[in-house]
Amino acid sequence: MKKFGLCSSLFLGLLLFFTAIVPTTYADEKTPADQFRVGMEAAYAPFNWTQTTPGKHTVELSSQKYVGGYDVQIAQKIADHLGKKLVVVPTQWDGLVPALQSGKIDAIVAGMSPTAERRKEIDFTDPYYESQLVVVVQKNGKYADAKSIQDLKGAKITAQLNTFHYSVIDQIPDVDKQQAQKDFSAMRVALASGVIDGYVSERPEGVTATNVNKSFKMLEFSKANGFQTNPEDVQVAVGMRKGDEDVQKVNDLLATISSSERTKLMDQAIKEQPTATDDQDSGILTTFKQILQQYWKLFLSGAALTLFVAIFSTIAGTMIGLLVGVFRTLPTSENPVSRFFQKLFNGLLTVYIEVFRGTPMMVQAMVIFYGLALAFHIDLNRTIAALLIVSINTGAYMSEIVRGGIFAVDQGQFEAAQAIGMNHRQTMTKVVLPQVLRNILPAIGNETVINIKDTAVLSVISVTDLFFAGSVASGTNLQFFPTFTIIGIIYLIMTLSATKLLRLMEKKMDGPTSYVKIDDDLDTQEE
Repeated sequence: MKKFGLCSSLFLGLLLFFTAIVPTTYADEKTPADQFRVGMEAAYAPFNWTQTTPGKHTVELSSQKYVGGYDVQIAQKIADHLGKKLVVVPTQWDGLVPALQSGKIDAIVAGMSPTAERRKEIDFTDPYYESQLVVVVQKNGKYADAKSIQDLKGAKITAQLNTFHYSVIDQIPDVDKQQAQKDFSAMRVALASGVIDGYVSERPEGVTATNVNKSFKMLEFSKANGFQTNPEDVQVAVGMRKGDEDVQKVNDLLATISSSERTKLMDQAIKEQPTATDDQDSGILTTFKQILQQYWKLFLSGAALTLFVAIFSTIAGTMIGLLVGVFRTLPTSENPVSRFFQKLFNGLLTVYIEVFRGTPMMVQAMVIFYGLALAFHIDLNRTIAALLIVSINTGAYMSEIVRGGIFAVDQGQFEAAQAIGMNHRQTMTKVVLPQVLRNILPAIGNETVINIKDTAVLSVISVTDLFFAGSVASGTNLQFFPTFTIIGIIYLIMTLSATKLLRLMEKKMDGPTSYVKIDDDLDTQEE
């Protein structure tokens, strides 16, 4: 047990280290009166992107992250008009509306179209940009010379999930409509690899894609030969909560921004985006080097947060598992009242275990983070939410592992402990649990490795872990293969290091592998 305590102290020391280097996350309490919090993906150039060095028109996210783009410039003008400080909260596309409704942000400025479906949930201002739909295809592909959507007959086309872009695909005759993609990063990878023939986008994004990847081509169609849309479909507006009194104030500001000024701002964003000057002719090793030089701070902070969440949650989950596992192995009480509450609590624990083992962690993250805010007005910090979600998820699995470990201890040891007068608590703490902890240590190591990898699903609530950092970087530089290769290597280093450390702990708890018999020593001394 002393060796286990020493190893636990080592874990806690590492935990404190990671706590110190994890960057400050964005607070999620009710917005201060002097702040205007805006949600955007921060990975949809030229509307918005993330970079690690400050620019002329960027907003600081932390000491290592800055966000820029057309949306940021519009948001800055709105914040200035309202007399507030602009605070950008990077949020995954699917989480933007829940974040707004739950009060975690004050507005959505993310190239969002004010469709009729969205108007049922939130209010929109007047449009702050109007674009045209395009199709991005392979430059040397079968459909590179298409002059109308009719020429895309039979093509494999997709668009972003939960956007009107996906619905207009049906206007292409005999189209092979593919599954909608989560974001533009995924679509660009699919197009580059030949999985799809093209994807529907807006002109600014198409310009960005073709600037960065010279093998892409943007197809622009005339009004007669292109997609037929409603005016609101090609407009983007600021999303705000239902009944927000600031909607009219924002409209007053937008009315002062002329069409020519909006075009100038967009051209400026396209010119300033980091990807616009990337060297596409450089070798693969040079590309890896450039990505590391540009985003190493982002990757380091993401890796630190990933380790912090994984280690803390594994320790907390193991403690939860020990408590639950021990309680579920308690002998049935002879007192009727105690027996009733014991069965009731056992039933509640069974529900907890089955729910958290039977549902995906991504769903749990959405329900806990956004659901608590919507239903009970409980606003959790993203990092605290991540720790809570992974810890209770791990606890559900560990409780069953602990219970199995307890049942694996020979029944004779329980009987022997009772024979010398030990009660159940003493039997558990002095006899059973030391053996259980050693036996389940490989399972604890496995949960640590799983948690390091599973933090990636927390990107759904925009926790800035390693996967989120990779998504932001690739969404800006469009270098998906090298970026996620680097991310994969970092994950591998972390999991291998965790495995080696836990193997060392196992050996320390096992003690020496060879022993000298006491009898032999005594015989030698007597001779």
